[in-house]
Amino acid sequence: MKHTTIIDIAKELGISKSTVSRALSGDTHNVKPETMRLINETAIRMGYQRNEMAVNLRRQSSRNIGIIIPEIVTSFFMNFIQHAQKELRQHGYRTIIAVSNEDPEQEAENLMMLQQCRVEGILMSVCHKDRNSNIYNNVKNHGIPIVFFDRKVEGIDASTVRIDDYLMAFFIVERMIRSGCRKIVHLAGPDHISNGYDRHRGYREALEKFSIPYDKRYVIKGGLSAEEGAAAVEKFMSQGLDFDGLFGFTETSTLGAKSSLQRMNYRIPEDVSLCCISGTTLCTLVHPTVTAVEQPVIEMATLSCRLLLGQIADPNAAIENVMLRGNIVERESFRT
Repeated sequence: MKHTTIIDIAKELGISKSTVSRALSGDTHNVKPETMRLINETAIRMGYQRNEMAVNLRRQSSRNIGIIIPEIVTSFFMNFIQHAQKELRQHGYRTIIAVSNEDPEQEAENLMMLQQCRVEGILMSVCHKDRNSNIYNNVKNHGIPIVFFDRKVEGIDASTVRIDDYLMAFFIVERMIRSGCRKIVHLAGPDHISNGYDRHRGYREALEKFSIPYDKRYVIKGGLSAEEGAAAVEKFMSQGLDFDGLFGFTETSTLGAKSSLQRMNYRIPEDVSLCCISGTTLCTLVHPTVTAVEQPVIEMATLSCRLLLGQIADPNAAIENVMLRGNIVERESFRT
């Protein structure tokens, strides 16, 4: 299909293409009102659409922001995108969304794609703590600022917005202990996600506060998916160890573990209390509902966007590492 151009409109009206260009750009100083009206009416009739990419290339500005997320299973990332788009739109920016599916290679491809689209900045939650560090630095060296959210990255001079994983893990495990739990399993995150270290440290230090011995047998790698969480808790139970609580690195693996426990006739919370970090509405769609630390997604999206826009406006703007407080929402899976 042939697209109508400025030249086509100029030929149709028998006027210069420069006059058409000025009129379509809203140049009321150099185009008479009646000529402006005639050109706009003709453009609509002929189905003219301005080539925004070409215009932006001339302006050296795409007005596009890239957002890279690691997964779309939980609603957290979709909520982040929704609020980030709203914030960016108010400042005249559009968004290009890419999903890495927890795969560093796909993440690298997404970064290359966004560079080719000439985005002016990138908001991203990484799927590996250091695998693509060289690529992040390369993107930044090409003048494209990055703001990381939710998951922190090692050794990159870029702003980050996330919750205090250590503190929130400590607080929620402390609540489990105060409710009577003494043998708490930690469904830990993968080693390649640095937040896992902070959440594990919070778990360990909460036990220490109440003089509960740390037992590495109670720390199991739960992965990120529901299937991985289910397999991990079944492997743990095969050891025959008593337990009365489970603290999960993330929502999906915890829900997988919950499913396995209920299938084996464990009562929640009578036999086992459950809680996790990074809870979303998924925690409310199961029975019993699951106690979780919920992230302040609106605040996180707003701050991430404002930091990124600040760095686009001023490449020398200060790098900031913002730590937010999560909200512990107690539900039916928690012993009271």
